[in-house]
Amino acid sequence: MKICTIYYSYSGNTRSVAEAVHASCGGKLIEVTSQEYSSRLTAYTIGCYRAMKGMCDRIEPATIDVAAYDLIVIGTPVWAGRATPAINAAVAALAGCTGKSAVIYATCGGKERDTLPLLKKALEARGVTVSREFVFDKTGVRDPERINALITSIKSRENKP
Repeated sequence: MKICTIYYSYSGNTRSVAEAVHASCGGKLIEVTSQEYSSRLTAYTIGCYRAMKGMCDRIEPATIDVAAYDLIVIGTPVWAGRATPAINAAVAALAGCTGKSAVIYATCGGKERDTLPLLKKALEARGVTVSREFVFDKTGVRDPERINALITSIKSRENKP
């Protein structure tokens, strides 16, 4: 099974989980970068406002072609209880995603609130079926057992025809 892991990370927490997934499961690793914020202050003030509104950032890469992959893994930090505008844009930028399956995860310092249900809804609107969801709070991102649960879930999908 071919896997594509897509993530946005501002502080490095979401990146560390994505890199662990990639190291264990292989496939393509795509870091989405936002072209919107010039400083930490604007990222959290403007970015959180944009996240609450479900808005999209200008991102690199501008298009993410997943046609060649069987499983999409998407990771996002939680900003204001929602997925980041960069991940909203990444979902909008998916090409060849209809009929694909996804595993999603969020990293947060507190509560994930509406992050995963809204991300799942956005993916389903693109024709992607979300099979599993994971949340990593500030201790979970450093807990090998919790990260291994995500990896095990992905690998168990690899063994299915």
